[in-house]
Amino acid sequence: MARIIDVIEAPDQGAQELVVRLPEVGSGDFRFGSQVIVRESQRAVFYRDGKSLDLFEPGRHTITTANLPILSGLLRMGTGGQDIFTAEVFFANMREFTDMKWGTPEPVTLRDTDLGLVRLRGFGQYTMQIADPKRFVDQFVGTQGMYRTGQINDFLRSAIISRMTDMWGENMTSILDLPRLFDELSAAMRATLQDDFTAMGLALKQFRIVSISPTEETAKAIDERASMGAIGDMAAYMQFKTARALGDAAQQPGGAGGTGEGLGLGAGIGLGAGMAGMITNAMNPPQAPAQPASAAPNPPATPQPPETPQPPAAPQPPAAPAVMTLEQAAGYLQVTPADIQALIDDGSLQARQIGSHYRIARKAIDDFLAG
Repeated sequence: MARIIDVIEAPDQGAQELVVRLPEVGSGDFRFGSQVIVRESQRAVFYRDGKSLDLFEPGRHTITTANLPILSGLLRMGTGGQDIFTAEVFFANMREFTDMKWGTPEPVTLRDTDLGLVRLRGFGQYTMQIADPKRFVDQFVGTQGMYRTGQINDFLRSAIISRMTDMWGENMTSILDLPRLFDELSAAMRATLQDDFTAMGLALKQFRIVSISPTEETAKAIDERASMGAIGDMAAYMQFKTARALGDAAQQPGGAGGTGEGLGLGAGIGLGAGMAGMITNAMNPPQAPAQPASAAPNPPATPQPPETPQPPAAPQPPAAPAVMTLEQAAGYLQVTPADIQALIDDGSLQARQIGSHYRIARKAIDDFLAG
């Protein structure tokens, strides 16, 4: 026969132990008259046949039929009123468990008004406490055998990430706005998760979002968007880049040969041919055709009335490309890029989105103007 446990206590419950089971394996033999010692930060739950039965608050208790009413009724029906009974005792740790961590195992894909699609990672901390020991024992210990914070943290993380993903999808407009919303999102997540934790016998005391960060691909898109905003006029920027590349090539050792290397073989040959043509034209100016010696002198020219001076022709704007960027379309219509973006967003102007950029056909703009 197993040893009868006369003093039931868990004096060495660790800071990361949610529950201590007595005995550790199997069921224990207890008798009426045994002592149950419950510390201030503990609650003791008697457990038998897959159910949590009686609960002991902090203090020193003597097991009697009075303080084990549920278990006593079961025992007297099944054992004929014997004083010795079999059960398990779970000591629930009622301290607040701080520095519990959550994080997204994989990036979450979301829509972004500025960048199109973004992929984000998030992590943070939360504080919890066992609020209903009997329910907690039924939910986690009796069915899943979870005794430590590390075991339950993996389970709770999946619930947190599910709720977090849903909240991001409903409230996010742009990743650029998220840092100023951390406090609001944290409070909303705590309120959203409270019912889930209560159903498990837990109380969510605090919830904090520490960081929401983009993946490497999304970070590159943000950098490109920032560069585009700083540049402003893309056409002028490309002209500047081309002029600087020519200047850098001219500084290469070897003079013209260095220029050919800096620009690439094809560009170097074209530049050399153009220079050779200009030198040839300069050294050989066109000459007037010789008059035949035997030809009769030309009659004097009839005086012509002076021509009316014509006004200089107005400079023609460069032809618009068949496919334009937001900035080029804005220049074509003499509006701002934001006006073009608004027309695209409300469906008035047809455009194709490629990654985080838009391309607009000139025909689509002409059709829009034609009404």
